[in-house]
Amino acid sequence: MTVRKRAAMVGLGGQATGDHLPGLARCHHAELAAVCDVDAGRVVAVANAHHVPGFTDVEQLLQQVRPDFVIVAVPHHAGHQVVAACAKAGVHVMKEKPFATDPHEAADLAALCDKAGIELMVTVQRRFHPVYPAALGLLDQIGPPYLVEGRYTFHCPDPAAGWRGRAKLAGGGCLADMGYHLIDLLLWYLGLPDRILATISAAAVPGAEYDAEDTALVHLAYDSGLYGSLLVSRSAGPKTERLAITGPHGTLAIERGVVRLTDPGGQVVESLVREPAWPCPPARLIDRFCRVLDGAAANPSGPAEHLPHAAFLAAAYASTATARPGVPKEFLV
Repeated sequence: MTVRKRAAMVGLGGQATGDHLPGLARCHHAELAAVCDVDAGRVVAVANAHHVPGFTDVEQLLQQVRPDFVIVAVPHHAGHQVVAACAKAGVHVMKEKPFATDPHEAADLAALCDKAGIELMVTVQRRFHPVYPAALGLLDQIGPPYLVEGRYTFHCPDPAAGWRGRAKLAGGGCLADMGYHLIDLLLWYLGLPDRILATISAAAVPGAEYDAEDTALVHLAYDSGLYGSLLVSRSAGPKTERLAITGPHGTLAIERGVVRLTDPGGQVVESLVREPAWPCPPARLIDRFCRVLDGAAANPSGPAEHLPHAAFLAAAYASTATARPGVPKEFLV
């Protein structure tokens, strides 16, 4: 019988209480051993509810509990400190996206994990949903892609609220946060673009003081002749998530839980649908990470896979900082 791995939850915001803690309760290979947050009141409430010890200092947790792995769901700017502490203690990490706030931090985190010999897996859920790998298997049927169009939007009542409204703390706005999922699919399927030009806006809440964009439009170009764009917004509804890749023989469209292959005229050739009554996604990720730690499965979302994401975001934000009105300027990644 396999012994359950002991997991610690660091960061007790909505991502932890809504996803990871319920996921731990439903997974097969791990159990909650401790919780940690800088908010002492929140620690007491969650620790009492789950009957585990609570901490406000991650290093103290690592020393006293010695978990098998830590689930990190902290504000983006705090991620490096937590991962560094885990690496120093030789404790594996399952980390909420984004992997890092910039390429320098990404390279440093990758080096820390490699030196310490720990596994780190970034929680980009779509890589663990069977529809998305299946879409990759259909991609060659459209021929050499020449057009890609992506859209990920929903309406957030207040995109200016909290640390997510501060670019310095979040590493960016909607593009670095929710847009990370769309970027992950793009890079997974098509690789890193050769040129990126972005336009961003923080104007959805008139009069509010925030600088992390609520809307971003990114233009992409590959030397192969593939061009396209991504629209990401956390202020404009309705909720939409779609990536469409077009080649001479048709279009492959990927939405949440659905993949459709159409011919050049738009007729459906093949479709794959995952029924909505699927297993709890966080539980699937946690169980997969436990299998990675046991050597029974490969890590599909480790540091090396996420270095290009940091380069993509850096190029996108660099283009917005230097492009002048009326004089678009493309930046090499």
